[in-house]
Amino acid sequence: MDEKDEDLGTFDPNIPEEGPSAPPPGWLDDVHGYQGHQGGEDDNPLYPPPPAYNPTPELDRNTLVPNVRVPTVSEDVARDALLKYVESKWKYSSKPARNLTFKELRPVTVYRYRLETYTETRTSSWQYESYTGQPVDGPQFGVSPPPWDIPVVLPERFTERVEKLRVPHSSFVKICHKCQGCGRTRCSNCLGKGQKRCFSCHGTGYRNRPGNHKNSGRTRCTFCHGRGRKRCISCQGQGYKTCSVCDGSQNLLHFILLTVTWENNVEEFIPDRQPDFPDKKFEKVTGDPFFVDENVLVYPIQGFPDQEICAVSTTMINQHLNNFSSTSRILQQRQTIELVPLTHAFYTYSGKEHSFFVYGTENKVHAAKYPTACTIL
Repeated sequence: MDEKDEDLGTFDPNIPEEGPSAPPPGWLDDVHGYQGHQGGEDDNPLYPPPPAYNPTPELDRNTLVPNVRVPTVSEDVARDALLKYVESKWKYSSKPARNLTFKELRPVTVYRYRLETYTETRTSSWQYESYTGQPVDGPQFGVSPPPWDIPVVLPERFTERVEKLRVPHSSFVKICHKCQGCGRTRCSNCLGKGQKRCFSCHGTGYRNRPGNHKNSGRTRCTFCHGRGRKRCISCQGQGYKTCSVCDGSQNLLHFILLTVTWENNVEEFIPDRQPDFPDKKFEKVTGDPFFVDENVLVYPIQGFPDQEICAVSTTMINQHLNNFSSTSRILQQRQTIELVPLTHAFYTYSGKEHSFFVYGTENKVHAAKYPTACTIL
């Protein structure tokens, strides 16, 4: 190190370098029921107790499927639906929709099975805030309750919500792990010296004039005024910064944050009964829910005429139990069978045969091919 390097400034050895932003492992004591939840801000799952409810088949209710008449649409409704569809397509002409001749309106039976599993998930993580004398709810007031014993206000069933709350009696005060209780940390940009070597003259205080200048040679650096160093912009020349973790308070209030998440996990299935119609279209329309079964845990559907629906019900229920019961508490389940309207409309126009579909209670239209398009001149 040359003399210029030594003259850049001095630093206070009592001001520590920056430590880790998160508490290092072992920095915090374990709290019973929340062990192993240190060293980061990520939430850790808190596994729920096993469900106390065991579903049994309720044959009378599950086999009494009402007689459902497959809905049909009239020619006027089908025509109006097609006209509305054509209006949304700027390149289509409404003339074919107004003048077509219907040959047949063929209703198609479409069932949609839906399983909803309403779960509550609890996770925890260590959090901290600057300690400025606020009340501390620590172990001196009692033992922290187990995570699944902490009371919360339940939302309306099948509605999603997230609630965060501090675990009672889990708080305590500890010196800041980043500044070691100093309240400030050494500036890493200037290494605590408050000044940095001038980038223009490389710390010499002088710069060389261009060789063709009539007064070529060395001249005093105008950036540092010949001093060879400039004040550190990062710390404003102080050599230290206020600790970014404790905001200079020197101490942190640590506590366990419990996050409670209510989520409605929905899965649907529609048997592929009409190969010419894309099943994804059903995702954006509603149907008639003629069968609804709701309980803490539902039992697979039995006795329904469509055996594929029965098989899917069994598979989905088992999958939801396996996927959610180990990490979440299942609060309620609901299974629904809907009859989704679907009509295949066959018609002729200008001597050629065409068809389109009217689907959903909204009477949406899917037309793979439309007779004609308007010509843009």
